[in-house]
Parts: sequence; C-alpha cells; structure tokens
Amino acid sequence: MASTVGAVARAPAAGGKPSVLYLRRANDGLAAALRARYRVHSLYDSGAPLLAFLAGAAAARGGGEPPRAAVVVGGGAIQVDAAFLDAAPCLRCVVTTAAGLDHVDLAECARRGVAVAGAGETFSADVADHAVGLLLDVLRRISAADRFVRRGLWPARGDCSLGSKLSGKRVGIIGLGSIGTLIARRLEAFGCTISYHSRRAKDSATISYKYFPSVINLALESDVLIVACSLNNQTKHIVNKEVLEALGKDGVIVNIARGGNVDEAALICALKGGGIAGAGLDVFEKEPEVPAELLSMENVVLTAHEAVFTVESASDISDLMIGNLEAFFQG
Repeated sequence: MASTVGAVARAPAAGGKPSVLYLRRANDGLAAALRARYRVHSLYDSGAPLLAFLAGAAAARGGGEPPRAAVVVGGGAIQVDAAFLDAAPCLRCVVTTAAGLDHVDLAECARRGVAVAGAGETFSADVADHAVGLLLDVLRRISAADRFVRRGLWPARGDCSLGSKLSGKRVGIIGLGSIGTLIARRLEAFGCTISYHSRRAKDSATISYKYFPSVINLALESDVLIVACSLNNQTKHIVNKEVLEALGKDGVIVNIARGGNVDEAALICALKGGGIAGAGLDVFEKEPEVPAELLSMENVVLTAHEAVFTVESASDISDLMIGNLEAFFQG
C-alpha cells in the first residue's frame, strides 16, 4: 500500500463481497473494477449529502456488512476528518486517488486505527509533463495565439504579440519531491537553470541544484516559479504578495500543487497590475470555482485540476487502488 498508516482488516462474511465506499465521480474503468470485486456504495450515485450517505452505508441498509474501506477523491472535495469518521465508525481503510494527503486527517485516522493509502508516485511523470506544458503555453502564448487565430484576428491585425522563450530561463521549484524533481529534469533539457526550495536541502551528492532556504530569495533569483509542494500549515500561501513582488514584472508562476499554496487574491492583483508577466494554473483555492478575473486574462492559462489525468494514469491508478484494497482485505 502506498503512503499507509496502520490497521488490519477482518475477513468478510463467508461467500459475501466486502463493502467499499466510493466517493468520487464516475470513472468507468475504476468503478467497474471495484464492482467486480466489492459491494460498492457510491456517493454520487446516491444523490445524498455526504454525512447522510456515510450514516446510511454504516447502517448496512440493503443488507451486507457495513463498509470497512473507502475510495476517496483527492483535491479537497471530500475531507476525511473526525466528522467523516464519526459517520462511518466501521471504516478501517481509506484509499485516496491523490498523491497529496492534505484532505485526510492522518493523525485522526492513526488514532482510530484507520489505514491510509495514497497514489504515491503514480502521477508524478504526468504532472511534471503538464507543468512544463503550462509553462511553455504561458511563455510562448500558445493558447492566446490559438484564440487570436480562431477569432479571425490574424488577417485584420497581423501577427499577434510576441512570447518569450523557455530556453535559458532561471526556474525556481518550490518542493523538490518526486514531481518537482521530474519537472527539474525536463527543464534541464531546455537549458534552464534550476534552483529550489524545500523543507531542507537535498543530498548534494545526488541533487546539484542550488538550494534556497527562503522562498523570497528563490523568487529574487528566478524568472519562473513552479509550485510543486504539498499543502499543509507551513505551505499555505507559501507564494504570497511578497514572493510575487520578488519574482517581478517579467516573472511567471506555474501551480500544479494545490490552490491553497498560492494566495489567489495576491496573484490576481499582481497579474492585473503588471506585477508579474503571467501564470499557468491547474489548481485553485475554491475548486471548481475559478475567479472571474482569471478567466478574462490573456496572460493566464487555466486547466481543471487535470495534471494527473491521462489515459495511462487512469489505468495505473485503477490498478493501484485495487491493489491497495486487496492488500487491506487480505490483512
């Protein structure tokens, strides 16, 4: 199991399928694989509010044992906290399809003996690819140029405004974990100079990039900041007004981590006032709501928290979720 904390499963009743809570919107491949193996209680199929759904499943309405495992979407749409666990007292395993675990109260799960498994590094390469794609799009104005052509503006106005090259840029990465490291390696191929900020410096024998203990100092020495850290109390709004000012008017922000890592209001002000040059954003503070100001900006590229999603990753995550559940139910 990836990213786990303790618990052991009881065997299901003889001849019966174990029950599983399914708390994410339909994914045909994963949902079908789950239903082939388990008795699935789907939140979004039920139409019920979260806590009422959990209480109903815990009461084993419709027969069978109460669910002892749950598959939970990442990104914060569902919080596995004390209230969630109170409503599902038989739960002993939470399997999340996210790499980050900011939506799971790990301490509360550990206290109650609930195992937790994340996606680990399943999505790392896909997210790194997406980060580089966002950066290229912002710098070279690919989406903006696409809109320019589709609106028929090329014949009327001539060439659209110039973009900026990626080659040679100084890129600061906030969070040099699995995803951050893969982003760095991809950008090295473009001739970029890589620096980073993490909780602590990496082993210099394996990581040669310059380490900055201060995010502001990293921003001062960067043309681009890429946010690739987890979200916790220490990293909430790690990119704030002061960091954006340090990055400067020619700087670009890319965020493929969590919306809460960036002070969204400060970012909008910086973009509107010319404090920075542009942004590529896959995540937002109040998803799926996106501030109207961002929607109208030509120097901003937006995607719907989809950096993790490819045909290949969908298959990989399905295999991992099933593997984690099987490991739990087999004790």
